[in-house]
Formats: sequence, structure tokens, C-alpha cells
Amino acid sequence: MASTSKKLIQHVMKEEPIGSRNKVTVVGVGMVGMASAISILTKELVDELALVDVMEDKLKGEALDLQHGGLFLRTPKIVADKDYSVTANSKVVVLTAGARQQEGESRLNLVQRNVNIFKFIIPNIVKYSPNCIILVVSNPVDILTYVAWKLSGFPRHRVIGSGTNLDSARFRFLMGERLQIHPSSCHGWIVGEHGDSSVPVWSGVNVAGVSLQKLNPDMGTEKDKEDWKSVHKTVVDGAYEVIKLKGYTSWAIGLSVADLVETMLKNLRKVHPVSTLVQGMYGVKDEVFLSLPCVLGNSGLTDVVHMTLQPDEEKQLMKSAETLWGVQKELTL
Repeated sequence: MASTSKKLIQHVMKEEPIGSRNKVTVVGVGMVGMASAISILTKELVDELALVDVMEDKLKGEALDLQHGGLFLRTPKIVADKDYSVTANSKVVVLTAGARQQEGESRLNLVQRNVNIFKFIIPNIVKYSPNCIILVVSNPVDILTYVAWKLSGFPRHRVIGSGTNLDSARFRFLMGERLQIHPSSCHGWIVGEHGDSSVPVWSGVNVAGVSLQKLNPDMGTEKDKEDWKSVHKTVVDGAYEVIKLKGYTSWAIGLSVADLVETMLKNLRKVHPVSTLVQGMYGVKDEVFLSLPCVLGNSGLTDVVHMTLQPDEEKQLMKSAETLWGVQKELTL
């Protein structure tokens, strides 16, 4: 006797339908991973989303929760498994997994623990999606992007760190608050490390092509009566403030990740401040990953924009590189 499905539907095709064309995997279903997943889904960027984590119950629960909202989404396939075969043929793999810093733990210890986690994750990604772009979001993002690049054996253009994409967004939001203008009309860049040694490029801050430093030559310095320097301090302290208030950061970084994924999947060739290998640029001699304005497209990171930095900005960037190399050179890969 024919099933309800057979009575309802007559199959026409002889061969198998084509699989997913725009598949993205998110590794890690913590707060950041799920904020990234929901941001990618609501932007309607993918025809398949895969989730991976070692915590099976949480993973299954998050996947079910998203699948139950399938009616309200434009993504036909949401899958999840701790087995990496579920990630096969991804265009972009977003890495949000990693250990959290424990009380009293040194930064180097935390990094080494995350390196050990990446030693398991990266070979599995490479095995099932050898042509993907890896987008590292886990912290410390610049060092872990270097680790992912080394472990994957991928060319540098296919291993990218989310870097200062969010720092620059915070910077532009705070500029907009001061000037009462939407952040998209405020142009400013934070480069270098995603962290305490990040560099605000005051010489490039502008609105509608009008340089704010020309209007206020002391901008960003101690002499500035308007204290614009505090805007950068607020950017650096932003994550700590959110963590203090709600226990973790998630939504802003999730939105930032979806922004980067959109640029790559749609081949928009937009310029983003993301973490890339800066060896040979601005006097950096070591294999260090830092954020600079980069062109992203469906091949990954295709170009780096040469910023005209002031001598003090270049000096700060070098200091950023030295800080990271000091940690990196001690790692066991």
C-alpha cells in the first residue's frame, strides 16, 4: 500500500538533487557560536548550517531549537553532530570553540590549552572541507589564527581572524554617539591586536571625507580638550564591561561574524579590519597575525590595504606585534 507521501507527491527527477551550495559550519555552540549562527540564519546567507561541539546534549538542544523555528527562516537544512563528517563541503568554517580563562590562569596557559583543542578541530575541518575558508573567532584571536594557519597548512588567504572587525564597529558606534550620526557614516579603524594593545588610527577618522583630526589637531592625544582618547579606552574596555554586566559577550560578535561571512559568500569585496599575516609589513619581521584593512571575497582574504600610518601609530602596531610574538614563540604546536 502506497504511503501518504507517495500518494501526495510524484517524483520527476532521475538523478539525485544537487546538495548545498552555500554551507557554513559553526564549531562551538556556546554563547558566541549560537549568536553567530542565529545572525547568519537571519541574514539568509546559507542553504545549510552545520553545528559541531563536544557537548552532545547542548548541541542537540540548540539544533532542535533552531530547526523548530525553520518556518521563520530561509535555510532549508540545519544539521548538528559531534562527528565532523556533518561539516563536509563547507564554504566557510567559523571557529568559536575554546577554553575559558580560569581564575589565576596565565594568558600563555590559556593559549596552550586552546592550541591543544585546535589540534583536534583543525585536522577534522581540513579532512572534510579541504577548500573552505577558516574564520577564527576564539580568543586570543590573533594567536589562534596563527595556530589555525600553521595546523591547517592552508594558504594564508584562507585563514582569517575576526580580529578588530568588532573593535572598529564599537569605535564607529561611539563616534556616532558623540556626533549624533549613524555609525555607518562614521569612518574609523582600529588595527593591530584584538585586545589591549589595539591601535586607533586617528589620522584616518572622517565623516563624509572630512578629517576629524584636521578639525581637531589634538584628537587622540593627551592635549585634546574633548578627550577623544577615552573613546578608544571605551572600545578596549567594552568587552570587559559587557562581561561584568551580563557574564559574557555574544550579540555584537555574532553580528560581526555574520557581516564577515556575508562579504565572503556574496563575494562583495568589502574592506574589513581582520587578522592576517603581517610579516614584512610596517617593519614586522615575525610570523604574526594582526588586523589591517583587508579585502574579502569568495576566495577569502585577497588583498591588504596599505594604510598611511603616522609614526606613533606605526610604533604602536610594532608594539602590538612584539606583544603577540612574545606569547607565540613559547607555544608548542
